[in-house]
Amino acid sequence: MSNLTVIIPANPPERLDKALALSVPEDAALSRSRLSRMIADGAVSGPDGVVRDGKSRVSEGQEYTITLSPPESVETLPEAIPLTIVYEDDDLIVIDKAAGMVVHPAPGSPSGTLVNALLAHCGDTLSGIGGEKRPGIVHRIDKDTSGLLVVAKSDRAHHGLAAQFEAHSAQRRYLALAHGTIDASDPRLRGTPGVNFEDGMVLKITSRLTRHPTDRQKQAVYFDKGRHAVTRAKLLESFGRPPSAMLVECRLETGRTHQIRVHMAHVGLGLIGDPVYGGSRRASAKALGAAAAAVQAFSRQALHAAHLGFDHPVTGQPMSFDSPLPDDMQKLLEQLQAVTT
Repeated sequence: MSNLTVIIPANPPERLDKALALSVPEDAALSRSRLSRMIADGAVSGPDGVVRDGKSRVSEGQEYTITLSPPESVETLPEAIPLTIVYEDDDLIVIDKAAGMVVHPAPGSPSGTLVNALLAHCGDTLSGIGGEKRPGIVHRIDKDTSGLLVVAKSDRAHHGLAAQFEAHSAQRRYLALAHGTIDASDPRLRGTPGVNFEDGMVLKITSRLTRHPTDRQKQAVYFDKGRHAVTRAKLLESFGRPPSAMLVECRLETGRTHQIRVHMAHVGLGLIGDPVYGGSRRASAKALGAAAAAVQAFSRQALHAAHLGFDHPVTGQPMSFDSPLPDDMQKLLEQLQAVTT
């Protein structure tokens, strides 16, 4: 058994289960439904002892202790799925994930996931901290986002990596193809809540993120509730006359679910191909010419985890990895570049 201590932040939801779901570290892999079961089972203690009602009222500053059971035996089956392995040692493995692969099993995706592939590759050496369906998983990227992620093979690596992600010291840079362009002189962009510009014309987006009020599969931007989230976006190249699409580098200070996608949509610069946050925006045939059709036909969010950096959780050695754009994004980039040449 191990314990996780959570302190309720300012402006929490009134219910305990909701407040804990927003307050526990994401790397703890504790969903609201799982927390609700743990509360009912007596695994959560508060200022007045064990709490068994998820609807109990909470207040800012209260401390709760969650008793974590030992990892369950893994029932997810190994599957011999090809993996692009960038680095591996006894404690961790770095994968360059293909778009279309789910990271861990979930309803609707019980197999064919990265975890299934890792179980076949690593056997029983994955860290058990994540529980039955998430062994070794320290962070994740969306199914249709490609690129780099690190997986823990030992519990000591899991603890060390999780601490770096929680402290925001791990470096994560993404490349994205998005609608519009970043223009510091744009009054609409400067007037968007949560937006400011830093040196080098870096767009900084600061907000809180929590679940959408009507669509539980989406995240939404708030400023009075949810998890603190910061994204920085830097224009690398713009396309079209006038500029109507761009290649942008996004850096995560925090790592919330769908963070880049929802933040970019919030400022009116939604990712090309994003089926959830991109809306019905159509590429301008006048501005993008022949590339407009390719933009409209792109079938996933054009987002790639291109750089990952962290200190090795056991040796302390700085680790840095880069991944080139996958073929589909590279082809679209070349079509966009042809518009302005």
